[in-house]
Amino acid sequence: MANNKKMNNASKIIELRKVTKEYDGNPVVNNISFSIRKGEFVTLLGPSGCGKTTTLRLIAGFEKPTKGEIFINGVNITDIPPHERPVNTVFQKYALFPHLNVYKNIAFGLKLKRAPDGTTYTDKRGNVYQNLRKLTKEEISEKVRNVLKIVDLEGFEHRDVDSLSGGQQQRVAIARAIVNEPDVLLLDEPLGALDLKMRKDMQIELMNMHKKLGITFVYVTHDQEEALTMSDTIIVMRGGVIQQIGCPQKVYDEPANAFVADFIGESNIFSGIMLDDYEVFFCEHNFKCVDKGFKKNEPIDVIIRPEDISVLKGDNPKAMVTAQVISSVFKGDHYQTIAIIDGEEGNEILIHDNVECLPGEKIGLYIKPADLHIMRKPRLINEIITEMWSENNVEICGGKFPCHCNLPSGAKVKVQVDFDDVEIKDDESEGIIGATVVSSIYKGSYYQIVARTDDYYDFFIDTDDEWLKDDRIGIYIKPENIRVTEYAEADNG
Repeated sequence: MANNKKMNNASKIIELRKVTKEYDGNPVVNNISFSIRKGEFVTLLGPSGCGKTTTLRLIAGFEKPTKGEIFINGVNITDIPPHERPVNTVFQKYALFPHLNVYKNIAFGLKLKRAPDGTTYTDKRGNVYQNLRKLTKEEISEKVRNVLKIVDLEGFEHRDVDSLSGGQQQRVAIARAIVNEPDVLLLDEPLGALDLKMRKDMQIELMNMHKKLGITFVYVTHDQEEALTMSDTIIVMRGGVIQQIGCPQKVYDEPANAFVADFIGESNIFSGIMLDDYEVFFCEHNFKCVDKGFKKNEPIDVIIRPEDISVLKGDNPKAMVTAQVISSVFKGDHYQTIAIIDGEEGNEILIHDNVECLPGEKIGLYIKPADLHIMRKPRLINEIITEMWSENNVEICGGKFPCHCNLPSGAKVKVQVDFDDVEIKDDESEGIIGATVVSSIYKGSYYQIVARTDDYYDFFIDTDDEWLKDDRIGIYIKPENIRVTEYAEADNG
């Protein structure tokens, strides 16, 4: 066992330990830790603003962590400048020199590079160092020819970069990055500026390059398909926090939480209750599942992929629930059907099956127990440790909220608010405090949004209305819906 652990540690090329990056006191990357093995293709995946590009820039050395340490090949490089790190970066905008041709763009870094000349010198303290020399024209030419072959641009040496297509320019940028033989290649949304067909072609090109080179790729994207197609490992991020690390199949088939399930692929997400081991209640029905170890009657999230739902026609006894079809669209290899499950809640469900349905038709639905993915909820109630503003007024995220509590000003208190008791105001000025929508998940009959206040508290809010990411909203809570209790340090431990 000890030998295996030593081998695993030796195979790490990059390691981040409890890394945080703050701007003006606000964490953009929040206490993340992960390691990357030599030769891996790892993708940092998440929506805009999740911290993935900042994480890449921390590895590259363009940003310095507020807290934590970064290691490459077992060496702490946290304070080492970018040009001394064994990494190269490919940017979305390529950053090619327009006045240089393809050859000179790729050779630019080699002309600055120094290599040992085979001799040494000793300083006054007795330390022995290697003497360095510039690369010869022949060495530079050979290296450039080799990388042009790798990126399939042989014969393009003397072309102006402005005469190249977007995909060809991207290959020049990659060639310039790999010609210096880095241990790690960092790619920051490199295909973002390309059209759909070229993007798909370049995905295959990058995978082939990775196999040829055998070096570590760290790739940043918000495109789920890119991540699933190319990666050995996916690191899913939201709000500066890692949500899940795993191979593409595991992240898709076994999402760690509702956010991952909603962000990667299409999912049906419902709130439910774990009645007992192997039995769950949601959409007003009991279902068998394969999960255990939850508390009895614990609130949970249920995730079902659309392709895991079977449509049953007629009065089929295998049907677990019945539903009424709203729409059904042929997608080539399946029908995409939207239906409303029978019941008072009126939960909407998305189905991908090869059975054609007609709007208004009654259908039965069958789901295998193993295809119900049960997740613990990340939060059950909004809870804030704060102080009384004055008698019958409590401070919440910098706002003065009326409440029914006669504790004096300055008294330390715990505030609790249910998700559906937080009211959203379209006009920010109508709320007591403002916030920005950072995510929105549809749960069959309502939306659950996360709204981040200006002092970085995330409110979970259940609402009938759909809100878009980055929408500014006002937050209001009725006094009777704010539960205030005196807080003592012992309550926290």
